[in-house]
Amino acid sequence: MMREVRPGDTAAQWAFRYAGTPEHVLTVLTGMVYMEHVQENIVTYSPLEPLNEREYETLEQVTKILVDSDYIQCTTCQYCMPCKYGLDIPGIFAHYNNCVSANRLLKSSNDENYKKARKEFLIGYDRSVPKLRQAARCTECEECLPKCPQSIPIIDEMRRVDAYVELLKQKAQF
Repeated sequence: MMREVRPGDTAAQWAFRYAGTPEHVLTVLTGMVYMEHVQENIVTYSPLEPLNEREYETLEQVTKILVDSDYIQCTTCQYCMPCKYGLDIPGIFAHYNNCVSANRLLKSSNDENYKKARKEFLIGYDRSVPKLRQAARCTECEECLPKCPQSIPIIDEMRRVDAYVELLKQKAQF
């Protein structure tokens, strides 16, 4: 939906413009990990183009979809990393969320194209997150929990992703 309105903008650019649009905002703090993040911030704020009414409406629609879906509220900020057991927490959540946002998360083994979607999810998961870094390897040590700025119940979400993966691996009827 956001790409339909502004095809060239990233989700981060939308967020920065949202945060910087209110009249009395003087400073927006952003989490930056790579030089590309710094460059994207500079482009977004040089000069800042405030959100218009259509863009606010689009963000409201997107927010409603995210809140009402199975989406894990992870921004892939990587503050939870590194995991001492080697899990790729943001990568796990990103793969799952990509499937949710593309409406490819299977609800039932009776879903249309079940076999194809099942295979695509599992192969995509193995390609994007190496086996030794997947949700099944979570030891529930809880060290990631206080680091998460979104207060995501990471362990619960790891269990949910792993349970979904196991259902697909076993070709279980659900």
